[in-house]
Amino acid sequence: MFKKVLFAALGAVLLSSVMAAPPAHAATPRNGSCEDGEFCLWFNSDNQGSLVDFAGSVENYGTGADCVKFISAGNGRGQCVKNNAASAWNRKSVPVTVFFKSDWSGAIDSFVAGRRGNLSATLKNENASHVVGEGNNDHLAFGLYRDTGARITTYFDGYQNTPGRHEGIDIARNPGDPVHALLAGTVINKDEGGGGLSTISIYNAEFDVSIIYLHTNPLPGLMVNEHVDRGQRIATEAARGAGDSPHTHVEMRRGRERLAAVSVGDPDLTNPIPTNFWMNHGYNICCG
Repeated sequence: MFKKVLFAALGAVLLSSVMAAPPAHAATPRNGSCEDGEFCLWFNSDNQGSLVDFAGSVENYGTGADCVKFISAGNGRGQCVKNNAASAWNRKSVPVTVFFKSDWSGAIDSFVAGRRGNLSATLKNENASHVVGEGNNDHLAFGLYRDTGARITTYFDGYQNTPGRHEGIDIARNPGDPVHALLAGTVINKDEGGGGLSTISIYNAEFDVSIIYLHTNPLPGLMVNEHVDRGQRIATEAARGAGDSPHTHVEMRRGRERLAAVSVGDPDLTNPIPTNFWMNHGYNICCG
């Protein structure tokens, strides 16, 4: 009987020690080790050379003495990350998007959860910020087409060869595919464009913003003053006013605006950078 009591007591002690074991070691950002739950950038291609590991978003890698630097051993250690990163590994459970410019604008390259590899040719050694997505958000391209296979082709202020400052986000899937409203509101302008640019403007009074969609074929039944729900079909993908490049240009404008801002040939930005707006309204900036 004594042995049975002793073994039971020992078992209880062992069980309690297991149950009281400390949690698994959490990732430590900026320690030069790419751990689970982090986003990491390398100085060289193929995840080689010195790296820096991040827990969250960074709006500006910075320059000079206060810049974010590569910190692990290897080629590039101590160099500023800005315009020097060549490859990445997303060990977070959400997408992470790298931007050509600071403040989350310009050309992009997105890394879905688990993806590792070299940055795109546009972003390799030309990168200034990154944003970590939200766990419950849809990809913006999915929200517009309500299907996989769509992609962001040009992000806000992301023109590479066209003179001017791009005031919206270009998203493409296939000509004729359904286009859906990203935000609820009231239709305040519908212009099919004839042989030129088409426009749908939907004003959301709650947030005092107009979401403007260009280049589509608006649905015949869509009417001015009609209320549109988030996710409601409003058009099909086309190339009205976009030459031979079918896509949907999505623009977020402050206030009640019937028309899109001028982009081509205009050196000034009228609209604010939309990254935080879309993130806060259920969409991740992914994937490019």
